[in-house]
Amino acid sequence: MRVETELKFDFDDVLIRPKRSTLTSRKDVDLYRTFKFRNGGSYHGIPVMAANMDGVGTLEVGETLESLGLFTCYKKNIDEADLINALGHCPGPRCEKPAQHAAITIGRNEQDYDKLERIHKKVSVANICIDVANGYSQSFVDFVKRVRDTYPHSNIFAGNVVTGEMVEELLLAGADVIKVGIGSGSVCTTRIKTGVGYPQFSCIAECADAAHGLDGHIIADGGCTTPGDVAKAFGAGADFVMLGSMLAGSTEGGGDKIEIDGKEYVEFYGMSSKKANEKHNGGLKGYRTSEGRRVAIPYKGSMQYIVQDILGGVRSACTYAGASKLKHLSKCATFIRCTKTHSKVYESNTLEI
Repeated sequence: MRVETELKFDFDDVLIRPKRSTLTSRKDVDLYRTFKFRNGGSYHGIPVMAANMDGVGTLEVGETLESLGLFTCYKKNIDEADLINALGHCPGPRCEKPAQHAAITIGRNEQDYDKLERIHKKVSVANICIDVANGYSQSFVDFVKRVRDTYPHSNIFAGNVVTGEMVEELLLAGADVIKVGIGSGSVCTTRIKTGVGYPQFSCIAECADAAHGLDGHIIADGGCTTPGDVAKAFGAGADFVMLGSMLAGSTEGGGDKIEIDGKEYVEFYGMSSKKANEKHNGGLKGYRTSEGRRVAIPYKGSMQYIVQDILGGVRSACTYAGASKLKHLSKCATFIRCTKTHSKVYESNTLEI
């Protein structure tokens, strides 16, 4: 048994310190980024991603986000014919080629591999997201190598892990971008059920350092509950930030609507929850437990307004830090450790925010 005593931080433990700046307006901040990946691919757009979850990673969300310059990791259970159709056209005016702003999501079993093969025969797959809850198994590393060997020209996103050494191993196995975060999501109960995890802010900073040393990139996956958290994730070194609950509750995300005390809500749940297992896997297997919550999220309307709120906060953070471009934020940001990030006096009876 070993105990690491170095303190690790979450988003609630830090704030970005403001600096003098020559920027005159939030509108002057450039949020677009161009990445050249280690295996030859590239990406140009706003590096905010919709998570591959029910209620978030839908085709409708993908179409809207693509038109706004953002990215979508499609959920695993989309009908193959519909997915092929979506990957084969480009609805957004900023899109440079079909499906550049979307990824097909698979797991690491033979059925997933066969699905990818079937889809690739019908349409070129530019981006592949290999998503598992625990990215530390050798079988996962081997699967990433296999996909890289089979699809040398696709961009591969793989995860999830939380430590630098595993980021490096997955990059060397053939991945381009590593998803980092375990147990940090708002509808994830992995830390409660297993005692496993890593504070997300420190996870991002350490994993980004490891990835960038190998010309790799990372996705900060989980833990963001406010636009300020998204800004902190970018400031910590994340190349992409993946969002679940922050994008949930939209018209495009679908999901079952619920009325509570005259207000409209949308059902949302983690993909390791009892609800998700019942919906997609025939129920919880006898050897496992639910590691996700099922919650009611206030209905938020159009995804366009949700995105405006998030990106507006990130732009504002950049002006406070003196970063004229999003890519400069991690170099401009100075973080201060704190015990309280904001006043919570009126959180329970806020009329509008």
